[in-house]
Amino acid sequence: LGCVWRVLRTAEQSRAALLILRSPCFPQLTGVLDDCFCDIESIDVFNNFKIYPRIQKLTERDYFRYYRVNLNRPCPFWADDGHCSIKDCQVEPCPESKIPVGIKSGNYNRYSQVTNANTDIVDCEQAQDLGAINSTLSNYSKEAFEDWARHDDAQDHFCELDDETSPDADYVDLLLNPERYTGYKGPSAWRVWNSIYEENCFKPRSVYRPLNPLVPPRGKGCLCLEKRVFYRLISGLHSSINIHLCAEYLLDEGWGKSLWGPNVQEFRQRFDPAETKGEGTRRLKNLYFLYLIELRALSKVAPYFDRAFVNLYTGDRQEDRATKELLLQFFNETKAFPMHFDEKSMFAGQKIEAKTLKEEFRLHFKNISRIMDCVGCSKCRLWGKLQTQGLGTALKILFSEKEIKNLPEHSPSKGFQLTRQEIVALLNGFGRLIPLLYTLCLYGWYYCLGNWVVFIRAHNGKCFKMENKNDNFMLEKYR
Repeated sequence: LGCVWRVLRTAEQSRAALLILRSPCFPQLTGVLDDCFCDIESIDVFNNFKIYPRIQKLTERDYFRYYRVNLNRPCPFWADDGHCSIKDCQVEPCPESKIPVGIKSGNYNRYSQVTNANTDIVDCEQAQDLGAINSTLSNYSKEAFEDWARHDDAQDHFCELDDETSPDADYVDLLLNPERYTGYKGPSAWRVWNSIYEENCFKPRSVYRPLNPLVPPRGKGCLCLEKRVFYRLISGLHSSINIHLCAEYLLDEGWGKSLWGPNVQEFRQRFDPAETKGEGTRRLKNLYFLYLIELRALSKVAPYFDRAFVNLYTGDRQEDRATKELLLQFFNETKAFPMHFDEKSMFAGQKIEAKTLKEEFRLHFKNISRIMDCVGCSKCRLWGKLQTQGLGTALKILFSEKEIKNLPEHSPSKGFQLTRQEIVALLNGFGRLIPLLYTLCLYGWYYCLGNWVVFIRAHNGKCFKMENKNDNFMLEKYR
């Protein structure tokens, strides 16, 4: 299945798949989402036509491909179980020679002869990786930026950020370390999610996972909007991870190369309404809700990148110019979505109560980001940390509206900044959600119909043959 939705890349194929494959197995996965005025069908169409083609190109660019992360931080909450010994749990760090020199060199060595000649560069541990600022900055601006770097901005962060200058931090090529099921499971994995839901997630005390706390108001047990949003984001993130694991499941280790593919039974166990007592549909709707929140954040942060001095710096002038152009085009698409989530409806009560609730919201999420250091599988930890940081960055953006509006045009701002680590996590975290909308459609027919053949005619006249025979799922051009 992982191969199938990669084939469905053009808008014509996507539209055909959307019309043909909307599954009867998920009759409730339709209509308006709770807590907003957006319907699932509109999200599907917008994602398939506008967002998916652009995000694929962006996440393959060098700036977004390399993520610096510390996978050796100890678990802050309980004694480490030790790292998973399964070979597929391991993460391959990127060799020094493969990392673009501009990413390694820090901030101020921008388009210099040294960098462009690929000669000596400032050592990674000595460089301050503070964002995307070029050598045209005035001394005053540089001093202001360095002052911001020293400023304790922990109150703005929703995540526990890794120290990128730590000797334990490595660059990871995300394209070479895809998110997939590795065999990591059992008490260690259960304890991570149990700690997230039972100790760090808002919900009525009488409700336990996997039951849904988003019940209609029934007196004291109901949740306010902010707490419902928090729960739905965590549930959506959990659903995103689970769907990726189901779509890229370790089917056979063998003696040679491992065999990866879709595990339909695992998908049914986690999301089939019949097997989850209706909870599976809610989980999938929460995935769409997560998509909406991150889409809204991306549409709001565009002014930050619009400024001329902000460069997505790798050291290759042509590459960097093309990457920024693609990013700005992508932001323009996100702003075109007509039914964005309205974050102004949150924390809108009395000032003191709203401030207290917002801080509680932030600290709960920050705690969850720290729990990611307790994941025993290195590859699972990598993607858990990245996606959590991506969502945390989205929340930081949503609640920094005034700071973003007041950004200076030609110099950095103490009020709002994004590190390269946050930028990479934000785009790649959102990029993990986008192909899932294809996967949901495909899975429904895959496990509902057994052996079957479907012929699809796209609106441009091209035809495709989709076939499942004895769990061999294929899509090919047909004449």
